[in-house]
Order: sequence, then C-alpha cells, then structure tokens
Amino acid sequence: QVQLVESGGGLVQAGDSLRLSCAASERTFRSFFLGWFRQSPGKEREFIAGVRWDGGIIKYGHSVKGRFDISRDNAGDTVSLQMNSLKPEDAAIYYCAARFEGYSDDYRKYNYWGRGTQVTVSS
Repeated sequence: QVQLVESGGGLVQAGDSLRLSCAASERTFRSFFLGWFRQSPGKEREFIAGVRWDGGIIKYGHSVKGRFDISRDNAGDTVSLQMNSLKPEDAAIYYCAARFEGYSDDYRKYNYWGRGTQVTVSS
C-alpha cells in the first residue's frame, strides 16, 4: 500500500510563493504518474499539475499554468509543487495523488491519495 504525505502548506499573502512536497512510502512510487489536486469548500476536486515518473510528461491545469511548477527529484521519491504569484482563489486543501497508468486530470482515476495540506491566501 502506497502512502503519500504532503507538506509545506500554510498561510501566505497574495503574491507570495509557497512550495508543497509529496513523499511516498514505497519505492514503486517511482513508476507512477503523480498529480496535485486541490479542493475548496463546495467545489469539485480540481487538477492542478501532474508529472510522469521520469519527468517526461508534465501537465498543468488552466488556472495555474504559468504560475505553478511541478518537479520530481532524481530518485523519484518526492514530488514538489512550486506555487508562485498566489491568489486568494488558490486557497484550498492540496492533495497529492498517484496512479498506475499515464496522465489523467480526472481525480476519480487516481489510485492513492495523501491526506492533504491546507493552503490559505490572504488578500
């Protein structure tokens, strides 16, 4: 059973940056496609960014393209999400997720989830 643990959330002001990280408990995590999602109250879980195990495929959601940057370390055990120029509407719980197959922006197609980390952006 793969366990994912997010870290790095917190309270920032609009325009600030924040870096989230996701660490996995299993080495087989390295072969997965990793995605970051977020969810705020009353809204559906939204795809933010995703990266293939080797970094060969990287995708971003429309609302964050150009501001957020996803990366995976060389060992493939940690995935980071660098969030720049944060806006109040970026406030949400951010989740790391993994799936066995390739890219998908549909949260229902992911096999493993972390518990999430809260990001709050004040205006």
